Amino acid sequence: MTTGDEAAVSRLAPAKINLTLHVTGQRADGYHLLDSLVVFAELGDVVGLRPGVGLTLDITGPQAPALAPEPDNLVLRAARLIGARDAALSLDKRLPVASGMGGGSSDAAAALHLLATRNSVPVPDTASAMRLGADLPVCLVAPQPSRMQGLGERVSGVGSVPALWLLLVNPGQGLATPAVFKALTEKHKAPMPDRLPSWHDAADLSAWLATQRNDLEPPARCLMPPISDVLTALAEQPGCLLARMTGSGATCFGIFSDHASLQAGAAALHRPGRFVAATRSFASVS
Repeated sequence: MTTGDEAAVSRLAPAKINLTLHVTGQRADGYHLLDSLVVFAELGDVVGLRPGVGLTLDITGPQAPALAPEPDNLVLRAARLIGARDAALSLDKRLPVASGMGGGSSDAAAALHLLATRNSVPVPDTASAMRLGADLPVCLVAPQPSRMQGLGERVSGVGSVPALWLLLVNPGQGLATPAVFKALTEKHKAPMPDRLPSWHDAADLSAWLATQRNDLEPPARCLMPPISDVLTALAEQPGCLLARMTGSGATCFGIFSDHASLQAGAAALHRPGRFVAATRSFASVS
């Protein structure tokens, strides 16, 4: 996961894909309780670290302009959380912003790992990581397929999750998470089963996923109708086993039966302004 020498290192910040996302409750303080099966893709941003003077961050990449108005990137907040000094950080931003793939949290987690290794200190504990966002704990264990529960602080590894051929499609528009939760009318739905099944292959997992949900998908589709168009187009592609939205949107994913079908689907769904990426997820470690 890490490349380079002692002076300059880099780490993939993989896209987080919520295969399921059940909203199981809402606390008195307004925070929502979740139950989600998460995998991570081989595609993502890349965070770099080299010695520097002070704490700096250089942002490049095709999605960098979307971060230009942001005065305090999560990568810098993560660096301050771990007490970093004299670190020149870089972010090659490849994932769309506000896209439901946990890009900012994954970037912050990658920075924490790089800085912890360089300074020979542990990564922050769960309570500290949650100060940066609910997705931080699961992103810190990436790329292991995981179940995240509660506010996101309860993370457990999940076995028997196969590598998946994933087609990621974003309609080219950001979707604010608070707006999606505000539009959610039913906030106390059933969680996943206490004991998850063992899956033999992608088809077996996809069949089970079809019995589960992303509870944020219906309100997101109401707020942004192009999500429905993307999901329909994904489901119509030969070899697509399941089409669903990830996170709070607007990125959707299709699980494909094989690499050839995946590539054909990517070509068919390409449109100007869309983000379309064919990738593969990391499997559970045996």
